[in-house]
Amino acid sequence: MPVMTTMKVPYVDLGAQYSGIKQEVLDRIGALLDSGAFIMGEELATFEKSFAELCGTTYAIGVANGTDALFLSMMALGIGKGDEVITAPNSYLASASSIALAGATPVFADVLDDMNLDPQAVRKAITSRTKAIIAVHLTGRPARMEELLAIAMEHDLNVIEDCAQAIGATLNGQHVGSFGVTGCFSLHPLKNLAAAGDGGVITTNDDAVHAHLLKARNHGMRDRDHSAFFSYNSRLDNLQAAVLNVKMRELPRWTERRRAIAAMYHLGLSGVGDLLIPKDANGERAVYHTFIIQTAQRDALKAFLEERGIDTKIHYPVPIHLQEAAAYLGYKRSDFPVTEKQCATILSLPVFAELSDEQVDHVIASITEFFVSER
Repeated sequence: MPVMTTMKVPYVDLGAQYSGIKQEVLDRIGALLDSGAFIMGEELATFEKSFAELCGTTYAIGVANGTDALFLSMMALGIGKGDEVITAPNSYLASASSIALAGATPVFADVLDDMNLDPQAVRKAITSRTKAIIAVHLTGRPARMEELLAIAMEHDLNVIEDCAQAIGATLNGQHVGSFGVTGCFSLHPLKNLAAAGDGGVITTNDDAVHAHLLKARNHGMRDRDHSAFFSYNSRLDNLQAAVLNVKMRELPRWTERRRAIAAMYHLGLSGVGDLLIPKDANGERAVYHTFIIQTAQRDALKAFLEERGIDTKIHYPVPIHLQEAAAYLGYKRSDFPVTEKQCATILSLPVFAELSDEQVDHVIASITEFFVSER
């Protein structure tokens, strides 16, 4: 494989995603501007129906963002002050902050090599105050849902899925978002299915939870004039739903391209240096929201790639339990050794669907060159 000295490889190119669908998106937005149907309209209903079908659930409820999806799920399950909810310390902040915002206490359990919750660590973290487990499908790989659900059933706990990075991922043929009481999705512009701004979705098969969430996202309103309980304004705008309805058609193609890029990385980088490379485990169909390699030389490799025009990221350099915001929880360094080791070695490579094969080859060649020169 020839080594190219430099080639521009951005970590993401949000504009490129619209190259083939821009006019259709503009046409839908134009129709909404003419109609004035901005809130709780037909585009939203269409999106919710197709999203539920994708996930294999009875219902999907559009909300304002992924954090609200988690928060409103806990609200629907009656989780609040005095309760504990177990989740992973290596996720994005919202996995834990939503617990705190609900009035409950975030409790962390360490993760496995795949960066998802270790079921045995979860078991050890359960107390008499534990009410739920938030299973994060980090990087687009499904968490160990069968084991987590078995533990939850044993201890009479709810399971909420944080699917922010994993839309379309499956485990043994079953879609994430359909395992727990609720599945919580983010539609942030960086996600695999992205709104033109913030957005979120909650999936569920539970009739009572669905009925509650329909009110909870809209001030607790039963109808235009009557409120059943005080709640929040967390509706997914009809304009965002219009954009998403166009993108839903493209999602399978984008997902397959992400998986193809991941396969190229796995083939080209396996056995290179001390790299640890992600790969689908048995029964998994990951969607590679991020493609995260691990190396003890992370910082030097990141700088080397930047010199060759390759943008990389770190998801995430500081685990949640060591954030200033979490200091009140009393955790300290070394409490979660797997998480902390990963935070020092992880590096996210570009994996967005519009990358060319030449750009992927340049990333592979540059990483290989780095380790050859180091040796």
